[in-house]
Amino acid sequence: KNTTHDQWQAAAEAWYRWSPTLNQWLGRATDELLDMAGISGGHRVLDIAAGAGEQSITTAKKVGPTGYVLATDISSNILEYAKQTAATAGVNNIETKLMDGENLTLEDETFDAVISRVGLIYFPDQQKALKEMLRVLKPGGKVAAIVYSTPEKNKFFSVPVSIIRNRAKLPPPLPGQPGPFSLGAEGVIEKAFSQAGFKNVNSKLVDSPLLLSSAKECVRFEKESFGALHQMMSSLTDSEKESVWDEIESELKKFESGKGFEGPCEMVVAVGEKQ
Repeated sequence: KNTTHDQWQAAAEAWYRWSPTLNQWLGRATDELLDMAGISGGHRVLDIAAGAGEQSITTAKKVGPTGYVLATDISSNILEYAKQTAATAGVNNIETKLMDGENLTLEDETFDAVISRVGLIYFPDQQKALKEMLRVLKPGGKVAAIVYSTPEKNKFFSVPVSIIRNRAKLPPPLPGQPGPFSLGAEGVIEKAFSQAGFKNVNSKLVDSPLLLSSAKECVRFEKESFGALHQMMSSLTDSEKESVWDEIESELKKFESGKGFEGPCEMVVAVGEKQ
C-alpha cells in the first residue's frame, strides 16, 4: 500500500498535465460508468481513488447544485490537483479528502452512488474495498467501477508490462494479486462484486483506444504517469531502464499509422446494487 501511495504521489503532476489525453481516452467509459451508477440531480456521490478528479467534476456537473461529490484518494498531491481542476471548472459542490478506500472514515448508508475509475485494480484487498463501498451506500444505491479487461485487449499497457517483467526477471502475477489486469478476465469483477454482497451485478465492455501522435509520445505518457512501471523496474540500473524504454517504444511502433498512434485498450465497466 505504501508503494501505491508513493507511486501516485510522484505521478500526480503528470496525471494533471496529461488530463486532455486522459479525458479523450477514458471519456466514453466514464459516461458509461455514470449511467450505470444511475447518477442524477441531487445525488451524493463518493469517488474512490479519484486521482486528479476529472470524473469527479463530470459527476459534480451531473448531480448539480443540490448534489455533492466527495473525491477521495491516498495521494494528497493528486487531490491538490483535483481541487485546482474543480476551481478552474467553477465547480463548487466537490470536496476532496485524503482517505484509504479499504478503510473509509465515513458513516454507513450516506451515499446514493459510489464510483471508481481504474482504481479498484490496485487495492491490495479488493474485497475489503468493495465491502466498504457497500457499507457507505444507501439501500438501492449502486457502485460502479472501471477496470482494464485482459492483457490481449490492452496492448498499450500489457506490452510494456511484459517487456519489463522479462527484463527485470519478475515472476508472473499471482492470482488475486493487485495489478492492472487483476479484475479483467471474463466474469472476475462480477464475481468480486457478488462475493462482497452486491445484487443485480452487471458489466459492459467499452473500447477505449489511447490516441496519441506517436509511440514515442505514448512512452512519455506512460513513463510520466504510470508509477507501477517504475516500481517494476526498481532493480534495474539507469542504463538498463533506458534500454527497456527503447525496447518498449520499438514494440509500440506497430500501433502507429499515418493517422498517428492508436494504443489498443478495452475497459470493463461493472455495476452492483445494494438491496
